Amino acid sequence: MTSPILSGCAIALVTVLFMEAVAYGVHRYVMHGIGWPLHRSHHVPRTGLFEANDLYGLLFAGMSLVLILGSSWREMAYWIGIGMALYGLLYALLHDGLVHRRIPFIRAPRRGYLLRLIKAHHIHHAVKTRKGAVSFGFLYAPPVETLARRVRKLPQN
Repeated sequence: MTSPILSGCAIALVTVLFMEAVAYGVHRYVMHGIGWPLHRSHHVPRTGLFEANDLYGLLFAGMSLVLILGSSWREMAYWIGIGMALYGLLYALLHDGLVHRRIPFIRAPRRGYLLRLIKAHHIHHAVKTRKGAVSFGFLYAPPVETLARRVRKLPQN
């Protein structure tokens, strides 16, 4: 018989991985779709500490808290909420902190996967409109050369 804690940790880990797929879909089809009025703030220079796009993070954080606080540690919902919270932490550190430098104490890497993540997201931001953007994931980044090629093929406005 497996430990409830071990099972819970496995559920949380699977949730973190699943959240990347959810985030990709929300980013591509909602934020760059009907939700563009909020997300647009993320594609222009920030003038203050916060931007309208931060409301998306608050929404997911609220969902995570509801799952955690509304259930017992022995329930699956609790561990899904923990996984969502872990994904949110990774998002805050990697996307907001590392890529967008909103957390100034994180040093930029000079090579490796994290540099690829930064470059891929910068290519995402090279497209200033809601259409034609590439690289919608937050923790996974396709090869930078592939993304750059796709952006170069876009009609210039």
